[in-house]
Amino acid sequence: MPQLARRIGRAKPSAIMQVAEKAKRLKAEGRDIISFSIGVPNFLPGDHVYAAVRDALAKDSGQYGSNRGADALLDAFIEHMGKIGLTGYGRVNVATGIGAKHVIYNIAEALLDEGDTIAFPTPYWTSYLDIAEIVNAQIDLLPCPASQDYKLTPAQLDAALAKKPKVFLFNNPSNPTGMVYGKEEIDALADVVAKYPDTWIITDDIYNRMVFDGLGYHNFVHARPELRDRVIFIDSLSKTYGMPGWRVGFMAGPESVAQAVTTMNSNHITNVPEVVTAAAVAALSGPQDVPTQKCAEFQAKRDQVMAVMNAIPGVVCPRPQGAFYVFPDISVAFGKTHAPSGLKIGNDMDFCSALLETKGVACVPGSAFGEPRALRISYTCPTPQLAPGLQRFQEFFAELV
Repeated sequence: MPQLARRIGRAKPSAIMQVAEKAKRLKAEGRDIISFSIGVPNFLPGDHVYAAVRDALAKDSGQYGSNRGADALLDAFIEHMGKIGLTGYGRVNVATGIGAKHVIYNIAEALLDEGDTIAFPTPYWTSYLDIAEIVNAQIDLLPCPASQDYKLTPAQLDAALAKKPKVFLFNNPSNPTGMVYGKEEIDALADVVAKYPDTWIITDDIYNRMVFDGLGYHNFVHARPELRDRVIFIDSLSKTYGMPGWRVGFMAGPESVAQAVTTMNSNHITNVPEVVTAAAVAALSGPQDVPTQKCAEFQAKRDQVMAVMNAIPGVVCPRPQGAFYVFPDISVAFGKTHAPSGLKIGNDMDFCSALLETKGVACVPGSAFGEPRALRISYTCPTPQLAPGLQRFQEFFAELV
């Protein structure tokens, strides 16, 4: 029979979704499951978003929209960027997509020919590797272990860019680690980036409104305005506004890149739907009390999770300052056995499997993010579940021999 294209062999299902689906199955079977797995914010947008949707439905034209995005949506996003100091962009510099993942995929198609190199730090968001492999790019991973707080150093970046990759992909705040680069750190990395004018820079910063401890969000363009000609900023409604299922992502950057994404949209999706556009405009332009409140709640949850991580002997967990993840190094458990069940812990996969089977707590193994010594905890579960889930996590460690 005819064969599938070779690229489909390079495509992999999301490891995060696989864990989430297993937890959902166990829950459906009657198990008491607490999920720390999937990175959804678990809150809904403000009432004004739904009011805008109802109004849009009443006035629905049923027509095709713009491949780039409706003017009202582009303008709302440009204004939104201005509030974090990314100014000077016009409609020709921005484009939309069906979520940030879709936008990043389109950008990868637009920038990377087969065999071109893309460099990014490890740990990484799982889709970075998947997308790079689908477009058949060469991948240069830049290891950033817990011992350096999961952060890229200027020396590492200098060595990587000296090899002239076509694209450098950067994530701040980070999924999966929750780490945030402060102003001085961004300034130092931007100085390195400025030395290598032939590399495109993608900053996937969809958690830029979820930064804690007064640290603030910083971008390479803030540090070096001349980098605007090759920095591509990625944002999304999903995390900030509790709208992951609405699937709206954005990019801002050089006109040529925005036009390329627009052209790709004309072949892939045609346009973001009219009703979704209305919701997105309302979220970006309307009251910001919900995301502000949720950011404060996530900071408090971060503190709750870190108190437990710090209390477990041998666990190393750099303190995150953004997003809604912690990424503890749990390699101290490797080679041990969970005494009550007899399950042996050889690696992160064994650990997460045993934790789910014995305690009903779902986490994502760190190997899904390129760091097999760790695991990711997403602490967006309903608040009443957080303390019991953490207690089970701590009990599991206490039962290892």
